[in-house]
Amino acid sequence: MVSVKCLASGSAGNSYAVDDGKSVLLLEAGIRKRTILAGYMDLLMRVQGCLITHEHQDHAKAALGLPMAGIDVYASGGTFSALNAEKDRRNYRLHSIKAGEQFTLGTWTVLPWEAQHDAAEPLGFLLHSKETRDKLIFATDTYFIPNTFRGLTYIMVECNYDRTLLDRNISAGSVPESLRPRLVRSHFSLDNVRTFLTANDLSTVQRIYLLHVSNQNGDKDAFRRDIEALTGIPVTVF
Repeated sequence: MVSVKCLASGSAGNSYAVDDGKSVLLLEAGIRKRTILAGYMDLLMRVQGCLITHEHQDHAKAALGLPMAGIDVYASGGTFSALNAEKDRRNYRLHSIKAGEQFTLGTWTVLPWEAQHDAAEPLGFLLHSKETRDKLIFATDTYFIPNTFRGLTYIMVECNYDRTLLDRNISAGSVPESLRPRLVRSHFSLDNVRTFLTANDLSTVQRIYLLHVSNQNGDKDAFRRDIEALTGIPVTVF
């Protein structure tokens, strides 16, 4: 059984850990390094690395700091370039990865896939534990997921906004109309999540985690109820 821990989720920062009992993977480093190290203190001896989806600071704030704590960081070449990683003196712990090229970290097999976001070379990750035989999809900061996945047991997916709430906030003037195009072309909405889930075989899924919910344009309780009603699967909202 895989356990999932979250220190932060949203536009202020993102940091997650997945643990199969033998190996731990950190997902994102969008908060301060010392907060990450303190928050996962009990897991650090088993951390095999940190996967970064893209260079925006709410996902990569500590990406170049973690190597100084002995944690290897994995991201696309585009992400590292955008972070000016070539100037980092610990870059031997920075590992460039590509969509479609599988690799192993401890007991985890990692398959990066191409995300759709306003970033240099964003990725999502399909994770498979050789220890528990669980399969987990991690999808955040993307407006489209090009693949379907079989045999999933855990789903970690962005559910950033609800179109109805967004329209209401724009009409009320609390959200500028100019922000709509970026949201629609860079983030996953509740409707996107519904479409993604119905396109995949959920017969083996044990839990769905909803990530990166907007404070203004999202509603955590409503999103949880909606997805649980749609799938019949327990939902946790971070």
